Amino acid sequence: MTLLQFHAGFAWVVVATNATVGAWALVGYRRPRWRTAALWWATGVAQATMVVEVCVGVSLVALRDYEVAPFHTLYGFAGLAAIGIIYSYRDQVRQDHLWLLYGCGGLFMMGLALRGLSVSAIPLAPGS
Repeated sequence: MTLLQFHAGFAWVVVATNATVGAWALVGYRRPRWRTAALWWATGVAQATMVVEVCVGVSLVALRDYEVAPFHTLYGFAGLAAIGIIYSYRDQVRQDHLWLLYGCGGLFMMGLALRGLSVSAIPLAPGS
């Protein structure tokens, strides 16, 4: 498996994990029994997938000279920014709204990943 193939396939892992934790947190917002510590571990894993995906994409562009659509990189870096923004708001919302923040945040990150896929699912090889 090449780095390019990994980047293209792993994008769907980013979509799936962030969709899952986003939906889980939104259900937890309405149903307290879904509010478990496992959600926070899963959220960390989902956000880490975004970091890995962006790092792989950056390495493809920097080391292998792949060309990508400008909005593809925008959506990737916006995903990284979203992690920081969501994290920074955690102390500013009421405790019961934390679930809503992370639910909407997870779905937002899923949407960014889907937009990145729709704009440029597979980067072009150098010289293409």
